[in-house]
Amino acid sequence: MMTIPILETERMILRGPRPEDFEPFATFLTTERSKSIGGPANRADAWRDMAMMIGHWELRGYGMWWLEEKTTGNAAGSVGLWQPEGWPGLELGWIVYDGFEGRGFACEAAMASRRYAHAALADMPLISLIAPDNARSIALAERMGASRNGTWTSPAGKAALIYSHPEPEAAA
Repeated sequence: MMTIPILETERMILRGPRPEDFEPFATFLTTERSKSIGGPANRADAWRDMAMMIGHWELRGYGMWWLEEKTTGNAAGSVGLWQPEGWPGLELGWIVYDGFEGRGFACEAAMASRRYAHAALADMPLISLIAPDNARSIALAERMGASRNGTWTSPAGKAALIYSHPEPEAAA
C-alpha cells in the first residue's frame, strides 16, 4: 500500500486518514454544509466516501489529506488533489469542518497542497471545481490567484465553476 506523504504548515498537519477521523468526516457529510461535494449523506455513504478517498491515493499516487490542527490534534477537514474518472483535470479541493472556517486553515492547507502538486506532479495543471453558490470557496480560489476558466457539469449532473490555478513560477 502507498504511504501517504505528511505535509506540515505553521498550524496544520496534512496526513493520511486514521480510524478516529471517520466520526468528524461522517458528521460533516450528514450536514447541509456538504452539499457542494454531493451531500448530505448518511453514515454508510460517508464510510464509502472515506474509503474511496483512501483508494484514490493507491490508484493515482495522490489524493486528499486529512487536516489536523497542530495545537489541539482535532480533525479540521481535508484538502488535496482529486481526479476521479470523468473529471476535467487535476483538482485541488478542500473541505473545512464546522468550527474551523474563517481562520485561514483552508488557505494554509490548500497552498501547501498546491506546492506539493507543483513539486511532485510538475506537468499537471491544477483546477478547482466549485459550486456556483459556494462564495467562500470562490473567494479562497481567487485569493490563491486562481482565475475562472469556464463551467463544467459533473457526471452526477452538478454544475461547477472551473478555476485554473497559476503555474509554479506565477504562484510564487
